[in-house]
Amino acid sequence: MLHLRLIVPADRTDEVLALIERTVGTAHVAVLTGAARNPVGDVVLCDVAREAGDELIGALRKMGIDDSGSITVEDMDLTLSRRADEAERAAPGEGADAVLWEELSEVTHEESTFSATYVSFLALATMLAACGVMLDNAVLIVGAMAVGPEFGPLAGISTALVQRAPRLVARSLWALVGGFAVAMVLTAGFAWLLDGLELFTEDMVKAERPNTGFIWHPDWMSFVVAVLAGIAGTLSLTSAKSGALIGVAISVTTVPAAANAAVAFSYQDLQQTWGSSAQLLANLGGIVLAGTLTLLVQRALWNVRRRTASAGRRTVSTSR
Repeated sequence: MLHLRLIVPADRTDEVLALIERTVGTAHVAVLTGAARNPVGDVVLCDVAREAGDELIGALRKMGIDDSGSITVEDMDLTLSRRADEAERAAPGEGADAVLWEELSEVTHEESTFSATYVSFLALATMLAACGVMLDNAVLIVGAMAVGPEFGPLAGISTALVQRAPRLVARSLWALVGGFAVAMVLTAGFAWLLDGLELFTEDMVKAERPNTGFIWHPDWMSFVVAVLAGIAGTLSLTSAKSGALIGVAISVTTVPAAANAAVAFSYQDLQQTWGSSAQLLANLGGIVLAGTLTLLVQRALWNVRRRTASAGRRTVSTSR
């Protein structure tokens, strides 16, 4: 269940209540008349089944409540109520399958910001991966993958493409491209520094590296893994199962490929630089493609389910 807290202009409260009451899957409606002070208005509280949440939130935004008042949505971990159970049964589909597009847009918008924190995490992850490839240490590679924050902009690009939001596409691309550019430049400098301290050597780059040599040898399996990871990551975002993102992060060779390209470039090994860059692009492209297609399929299936449920309700209403 989702909990909605609305601030509504007093002259529109009845209109909002009518919308909530005719939305299948709502319960626990309460009105605090004149309780809001900034902005001034009534506070309307209600719970709604997750599978009906996107429809209700979208309708409230069409009414302009987000402009004249506010819409706050919270996930509820536990609701013990017969009315809540009835609301969830009445709502079409399953809550785990429902996509809250407003929530997804907000999350990906926040994660797609080119900020000092984002760049710091990406640069640190790339430096960790550089240590991993130079030492041929798979544990360091996995750790660097988990630290990297690059899935946020990738999900932002997919979401923006599906919702046809060019500004979010540009914002996410800037965070992705700019972030990796800065991280790779810093990692190249990091490699030069450690070379000066004799902690990195050219022989380490030229070595066989059986545990990490795959990073600069892209193949079709790399693309397949990226596609599967993109699907899993997108599903984890849309179903609010964020724990799966850790598994996604350590399954694709993005940060390690960027690190290997930066280190190889610092030693003028162009073969590894180009190979690692190709690996990076293949993984990024596979994730964006898979994420976009996954969202398109989810939206299409959910629209079909909504139409089927609406037709069923109309049939029941007519028979009565």
